[in-house]
Amino acid sequence: MPAKEFFDNLESRADAGKLAGMSNSYLFDIEGEGQWLVTVADGKLNVAEGGGDADATITTSAETFDKIVAGEQNPTTAYMTGKLKIKGDLGAAMKLQKLF
Repeated sequence: MPAKEFFDNLESRADAGKLAGMSNSYLFDIEGEGQWLVTVADGKLNVAEGGGDADATITTSAETFDKIVAGEQNPTTAYMTGKLKIKGDLGAAMKLQKLF
């Protein structure tokens, strides 16, 4: 699934129960595809195309992102092997695993 399609549909797929109590922002920088700012606050998720300030910035290739979304690549393993980079709040980034 292309990153744009993933992020365009993310708001409708978000589970409000899993978002409860979270207040974080994430900038996804998918090489060759673009940037998306995902903000989680008060049980709601908002996606905006383009950059911005975020608690955590996640950078990866389109290929690695596709594999993570498809369940073929563990995000933690991708991070440990350098295929996925995180700048900023690592704790906030770890919360992403329970969302998707």
